[in-house]
Amino acid sequence: MIASPVKPLFVFVITFSLLLVIIILSPSPHFLQIPVPSSSSLGGSVIWSVKRTMEWRPCKWWLQGHLTPLPAQTNGYIRVDCYGGLNQMRRDLCDGVGIARLLNATLVLPKFEVAAYWNESSGFADVFDVDYFIQKMSGFINVVKELPKGIESKEPFRVDCSKRKGQFDYIESVLPSLLEHHYISFTPAMSQRRDRYPQYAKAILCQACYSALRLTSSLEKKAIELFDAIAKPFLSLHLRFEPDMVAYSQCEYQNLSPSSVSAIEAARVDRKPWTGELAQIWRKRGKCPLTPNETALMLQSLNVPTNTNIYLAAGDGLMEMEGFTSVYTNVYTKSALLNREDFTRMHGNTKAALDYHVSISSDAYVATYFGNMDKIVAAMRTYKGMHNTLFLSRKAFAELTSQGLGGAELKSALWEVHKNDFAIGRGFALPDCFCEFEL
Repeated sequence: MIASPVKPLFVFVITFSLLLVIIILSPSPHFLQIPVPSSSSLGGSVIWSVKRTMEWRPCKWWLQGHLTPLPAQTNGYIRVDCYGGLNQMRRDLCDGVGIARLLNATLVLPKFEVAAYWNESSGFADVFDVDYFIQKMSGFINVVKELPKGIESKEPFRVDCSKRKGQFDYIESVLPSLLEHHYISFTPAMSQRRDRYPQYAKAILCQACYSALRLTSSLEKKAIELFDAIAKPFLSLHLRFEPDMVAYSQCEYQNLSPSSVSAIEAARVDRKPWTGELAQIWRKRGKCPLTPNETALMLQSLNVPTNTNIYLAAGDGLMEMEGFTSVYTNVYTKSALLNREDFTRMHGNTKAALDYHVSISSDAYVATYFGNMDKIVAAMRTYKGMHNTLFLSRKAFAELTSQGLGGAELKSALWEVHKNDFAIGRGFALPDCFCEFEL
């Protein structure tokens, strides 16, 4: 007769049960630990629980600072003239710093455009800490607050760089002007070929973009005040559905309110919307901004609970917001959280800086577009090791809805698209300063 190993089996069962209890009671390691409705048709997992297969991190060649020593003598002084909204100007500055190093120039503090369109009058020093910028750029490039005697009172010679995109473009076309006039200004072309830069110039661009720009102490204090006023944990949502944005896209929408239609028409000027088959092709390319209602549907397809705390990182004039707030009710805005008098005094750059600070610090960040702010925020979050970042796919939404998908079928298809995007870190960071690592 063979004896049965009852005791070992009993010990195994008890041990396994204890381990199971520990696992169940252990807190989730993910950000945004908000309960997900158990009735979810997509398995009850919020998008942040998807296992990532790729991860972006700052490239070692930049962080380790293997730099080419600065030349003993400068070729002259360069001022970068920055235009547009805050994040576009920041992009201009980053590119301009890299170009200045290519030309062995000394950098003068940049000039920020004074623009009525952006309700803007603040300069570089009104938004960013100048002394911190100079300190962090030390060893990468020389930066001065004031010009030396002889040229301190002269205006820089303006150089057109609209068609200059690579290292040799600048050396062959811009360097002669720098050597002749000693003090020049330019605005970098929108599409830079940074891959053509030598590594030391790329390292300087990365340092300027991600390490050297810090808000002024007064603005940082206001940003912290705003951050502290938002219930935690929270998701920062960059939603773009303003009249000028829709008009610029040349897209048409059905079932908008009369006030929204009127605002869009007023903003169109000569940018008439596409019609017929061209309109469908344009939309399928992902060119049309998501409406607030479409955004709510997409967040639901990603199992983001409707009781999630959401900070709205957006400009003034968002339309059709009831389509979003009727679904996601815990929505926070700058105008509601800040002192009314402070808010009305703020210019466009100040408001954008607050959105930026909150978005790089939030538990999760979701963008409905892929503009300058989204690229900067996603990269900064990657730099800080915060990977709960996602770009909603307008292209996928247009393609799937054109196929007639709706309801649970549409949500399931959207889940699959965004699950794959999140797993590989699509859009998390630009390859100029960040490298991919397999997990």
